[in-house]
Amino acid sequence: MRILGIDPGSRLTGYGIIEIVPNGYRYVTSGALKIQADDFPRKLKQIFDGILQLVEIYKPEQMAIEQVFMSKNADSALKLGHARGAAICAVQMNDIPVFEYAARQVKQAIVGKGSADKLQVQQMVKLLLNIQGTMQIDASDALGIAICHAHYAQTAQRLQTGIKK
Repeated sequence: MRILGIDPGSRLTGYGIIEIVPNGYRYVTSGALKIQADDFPRKLKQIFDGILQLVEIYKPEQMAIEQVFMSKNADSALKLGHARGAAICAVQMNDIPVFEYAARQVKQAIVGKGSADKLQVQQMVKLLLNIQGTMQIDASDALGIAICHAHYAQTAQRLQTGIKK
């Protein structure tokens, strides 16, 4: 199964694609869409078009995306929600199922503690996927979301298989 992870943002939208293989995960690609439009509606279109292009090239079967985190700035949370919406609509054009995870849930799945910082997540992602060298934080966050979903999907599959036996 191929999973597209998305770390949404209105300036940088991180993406990471992995495949579930018999003994774990295989890294496919990652990076960040650099959103360069001046006005917000065009930024959303760039996110939509960028994700749609990734779907066409890499053909993921599922998408995992981070839920909106409400901090002190409501305007930032609303912009993040719009960016998420653009990414979700892009994958829905191809009927790809979407799964959502809270940031703490992703950190727990990757590092083992929900209060882990971004560098800890990045180091574990690189270790789990055997990635050498430098990596953008947005890309490692997106890969972490994809790995988190893979953990949950594999656990759900094991539970279903166990129930049927």
